[in-house]
Amino acid sequence: YFEAGQKLKMSQLKERYQVGVNPLREALSQLVVMQLVQVQDQRGYRVCPVSQAELLDIYDTRARIESLCVGLAIERGDDAWEAGIVAAAYRLQSNAALLQGNGDLQAWEQLHQQFHHAIVMGCGSEELLRVRLHLYEKASRYRNLWLQHNAGHAAFDVSQMEHEQLVAAVLARDVTSSQALVQKHILVPSRVLQNLLE
Repeated sequence: YFEAGQKLKMSQLKERYQVGVNPLREALSQLVVMQLVQVQDQRGYRVCPVSQAELLDIYDTRARIESLCVGLAIERGDDAWEAGIVAAAYRLQSNAALLQGNGDLQAWEQLHQQFHHAIVMGCGSEELLRVRLHLYEKASRYRNLWLQHNAGHAAFDVSQMEHEQLVAAVLARDVTSSQALVQKHILVPSRVLQNLLE
């Protein structure tokens, strides 16, 4: 990982990723568009800083967009959508060991992302899913910080319980409960992260 605010030196990036300057510049340009990296006049690139204000804005907006997607998915989802949710929930739960000890947090995070995507993909709106993905990616810096400080802790047990409740509510086609559960699930880490950023 790179620290928030860290200067990104081309020589180090070339060595780390074993690529030339042109592919690096292209990748960095894409990260600038995603607002994960900043360009500094005549001084290269720097990882965007983190702040409580940005954290709260991203997580609040994410919770609202995710809730909207979940509501639409429940209205529009079919049997294949439901089966996808059950399969993604099973994969996530059966790989909980990734969170213990020196487990692969990034592998778990990928399964976690797939689980939530399985739920919202039934919404049927490509534009809404694009906005959601952008917010998910913007929140990645904060989510990685949360993962690093909570690996193997009770927070993951709570998260797993929230996933089970969410699956039950979604499959029961309970829009109100599903939306409340997904908003709570997204916002809880933001409260923990606020303390880390103080």
